[in-house]
Amino acid sequence: MTIRPATEQDIPAITAIYNDAVANSNAVWTEKQDTEAERLAWMKARQALGYPVLVAAEGSTVLGYGTFGDFRAFPGYRYCVEHSVYIHADHRGRGLGRIIVDELVAAATALGKHVLIAGIDGGNPASLRLHAQAGFVEVGRMPELGRKFGRWLDLVFMQRILDAPGAVRSD
Repeated sequence: MTIRPATEQDIPAITAIYNDAVANSNAVWTEKQDTEAERLAWMKARQALGYPVLVAAEGSTVLGYGTFGDFRAFPGYRYCVEHSVYIHADHRGRGLGRIIVDELVAAATALGKHVLIAGIDGGNPASLRLHAQAGFVEVGRMPELGRKFGRWLDLVFMQRILDAPGAVRSD
């Protein structure tokens, strides 16, 4: 298994993984599935900002993917990014999510980011546990913030500070 930058050839697999998450989980708070064209535009937009879209692959088979993007658009948040990780249903529980998160931590650190943020459905103990094991701490819990599948969903924010807390920057 390797972690590498995603290419256009990975878009069908990325789209299938994303759409499975939309249809079968609360990992994405939408019920609208994406087309391959929409996922390609999404990937190109991330890459244009200098942000990674990484895939975990065995040969040409994409097992999962991860990325990050701006947390908020205001300049004061420029050192914070929020990440997403999705694993193909047949490959969950193998530690791939942790490997991708670790790669995203390294990429965000290399880009000079200060905080990596995870927004997680409060009903997803596996993701909460994965992030805690990867050094993230819970910093906020917002009850009944979203709705999907006829239920209210809680949003849990977790973060990992990537450099020394309170690090001084000369910007």
